[in-house]
Amino acid sequence: MQKIPAVDGFRGLLRNDAAALAVYSEAAGIGQILPRAVAVPGDADDVAALVKWAVEHRMPLVPRGSGSSMAGGAIGDGMIVDLSRLRTLGVVDVRTRTIRCGPGVLRDEVDAAARAVGLCFPVDPSSGAFCTIGGMAATNAAGAHTMRYGSTRPWVEALDCVFADGSRAEIRRGTPVPDLAAVRRFMAVAPALIEGERASPSRHHVRKESSGYALADFAESGELVDLLVGSEGTLAIIVGLELRLAPVLPFTASILGAFASLNDAVAGAGEARAANASCCELLDRTFLDVARRGGVNVPVAGDTEAVLLAEVEGVSRVECEAAARDLASRFTAASAVSVAVALDPDTEREMWELRHAASPALSRLDPSLKSMQFIEDGCVPPDRLAEYVNGVRAALGAQGIRGVIFGHAGDAHVHVNPLVDVAAPDWRVRVEALLADVTRLTATLGGTLSGEHGDGRLRAPLLPFVWPADVIERFASVKRAFDPEGQLNPDAKLSAPGASAIGHVKYDPLATPLPAAARAALDRVERERAYGRLRLDLLADIELDGAKRRR
Repeated sequence: MQKIPAVDGFRGLLRNDAAALAVYSEAAGIGQILPRAVAVPGDADDVAALVKWAVEHRMPLVPRGSGSSMAGGAIGDGMIVDLSRLRTLGVVDVRTRTIRCGPGVLRDEVDAAARAVGLCFPVDPSSGAFCTIGGMAATNAAGAHTMRYGSTRPWVEALDCVFADGSRAEIRRGTPVPDLAAVRRFMAVAPALIEGERASPSRHHVRKESSGYALADFAESGELVDLLVGSEGTLAIIVGLELRLAPVLPFTASILGAFASLNDAVAGAGEARAANASCCELLDRTFLDVARRGGVNVPVAGDTEAVLLAEVEGVSRVECEAAARDLASRFTAASAVSVAVALDPDTEREMWELRHAASPALSRLDPSLKSMQFIEDGCVPPDRLAEYVNGVRAALGAQGIRGVIFGHAGDAHVHVNPLVDVAAPDWRVRVEALLADVTRLTATLGGTLSGEHGDGRLRAPLLPFVWPADVIERFASVKRAFDPEGQLNPDAKLSAPGASAIGHVKYDPLATPLPAAARAALDRVERERAYGRLRLDLLADIELDGAKRRR
């Protein structure tokens, strides 16, 4: 294998042996792409040195954190830049309610530091135990509590970035932009882009969005931070962040409503928004059926079409109890057939166990079925949620594919786990047809293909279906300004002509097997949710275990 040319000033790890490449060929999504090399920088200076080297050697760079991303933005044909070792975590500034950290710090680590002083980081993806803050900023990640607190973008105060030529600068809200070549190029085209945004804003009428570049937000705020958040490492590599924090509301209560129709559940979700609930989750009939088959206690009638699980927060127990009973009454008025209220932590925890039942239940189904998340991030206008769920159900049925539907009802944001039998000879044809059907459905309803997970390489080829041509050209102008040579995460936001959304699938039984140690490491990541572990460390552990067994 060809040796990697020396990188001046780089002190981190560089590998391009078969096992190292293989262990970075996958992330949490369905894709598999073998990179050309792997770099694990130790600090921001390493990243700058690496980018300058990549420009000279025309090596595409694919930045990633823990690899928990779903849309293929963390894999690619180039050099993987694993930022998980940039783990500096500063002290919370209680006065300003901010904290500084490296991109490799995990979300729950930031939240724990904040909670120690009575604050919190309120953006809470379900992967919070192992997703990195850098990855959250790169995709404008969200979570269950986005209904009240919003997605990552407004909580980012400043970004320390390395740009495509290796220059480095901090981009901070409320301060002049730095005098760098990439920024100058963008500011030169910004007036025309803003004029285009005023004529036809690049914004769907949805509550969450991580597709495309956030030009609409930039046009409104004039803050470069807003544009860089959600750019998936295609405009700059994030090497540091300053985050805003929120006060902790110490009391919570939860409400479960069972509905006989999706339309009633959508009405209930509207009531949750009106009542200022902090979250409202949807468990569709498909979810409830799988949970039952997996042996989970489902405390609603068998003919229930949808369950809403909501949470309210407050500064006192009395306030929480009143808010919970109010929302329970609203659910009843929205035709819920049954409503339960949980007013203490133990009862709440028991109630929410149903929401977390999907993964264990899926693992107990037919082992020939692979849970393949490729239509897993659609978000539509709130009043179109029932149409979307019914449409996804119909699309699954048309292709003879089982699926589990759940998500964030308060934001009309839906996750889908299609269960695909890859032993069937036509599995790929049916997967591509299902993706096409749901893409058309999303476009028809005025929705976005990505509410919180980003476009990546999965959805980038599909952007012309949901964004007008003039908007895509604006996105392309942003990319050209910041990265004229296309070095940074190419094809993750704007794909090459003719690119396929469904490329190499890691579940394909005909795919070339990966080296055994790398396959074992990746299987452990998926089985144990070990995304927070450095892949090379996992690989070394497995290789060491194998060596011991051979002795």
